[in-house]
Amino acid sequence: MQGSRTPDLSQFAEDVLHGLSSMPKQLSSRYFYDDEGSRLFQQIMELPEYYPTRAEFKIFREQKDAICDVFLSDRGGIDIIELGAGDGAKTSVLIEHFLRVGSDITYLPIDISQEANDALEKRFHRNFPTLRISPHTGDYFKVLEDLNSDGSRRKVILFLGSNIGNFQQNSAVDFFRRLRRVMTDDDRLFIGFDMQKDPRVIVAAYDDPQGVTAAFNLNLLTRINRELGGDFDLTKFSHYAQYRPVECAARSFLISREKQTVHISALGRSFDFEQWEAIFMEISQKYTQPMIEELAEKSGFEIETEFVNEDDFYVNSLWRPV
Repeated sequence: MQGSRTPDLSQFAEDVLHGLSSMPKQLSSRYFYDDEGSRLFQQIMELPEYYPTRAEFKIFREQKDAICDVFLSDRGGIDIIELGAGDGAKTSVLIEHFLRVGSDITYLPIDISQEANDALEKRFHRNFPTLRISPHTGDYFKVLEDLNSDGSRRKVILFLGSNIGNFQQNSAVDFFRRLRRVMTDDDRLFIGFDMQKDPRVIVAAYDDPQGVTAAFNLNLLTRINRELGGDFDLTKFSHYAQYRPVECAARSFLISREKQTVHISALGRSFDFEQWEAIFMEISQKYTQPMIEELAEKSGFEIETEFVNEDDFYVNSLWRPV
């Protein structure tokens, strides 16, 4: 599950039009993260079935000394930039350690939700009063280009929570290449990868019995109703998740429970749904080590070191630009 910039209404409308006119129908997961979507995702990360959060926490808690060493690498100071920071809970484990050992750090979280950034800044000011923190709301790349004007300090860019799994392979390569263009050779990229594992564990993480993930997906229909004048009846759609172990990919869908027509006034269009027709919502790619190595090579990076949680099959990989 991942975030990106909040586009203007016309771009949202254009993407919804394109997605619902496609066969099969689809909606972009980039629009999950309005304020309500961000709140729901915070709830998802606390679910017992949603292991990626715990897996990354375990790496940070148990290997923070080594992570601190490779981030700093004898430098006087670094800027820690987090893409899609959310509540910053995992990163706070590292921040606390950096401050305790007297490191010169600045924390620059980037998120599409102003509400999430405001809450994070308030909490970090309370917990870490000496920390220099500068939240940014908006598009990752626009913010990074603005931050790139000062190349005197190493930037360590965090992309955690296996958010890269929400990209198809070609899109992931494009994303990392764009990051590479706003990085110096001394900067580093720190990425969370969820590895291939028992398919039953994966499916449970994306189809929790409490229904929070279902609400998270359905919230996008609520957003279309609110911002584009749609008349989706959420009770006529249900959430469905599956995992394909050969492709190492989990996918989520919204399924039309009956034959129906939905009108979206901002588009001036109606869309027909057959009973049990699916809207493709999101991919959550899982990885093998060769897949990570190939992704780094195609994107203009090489793997400098990795931090592994062998119990949960999860990796945080530190990449060096080449």
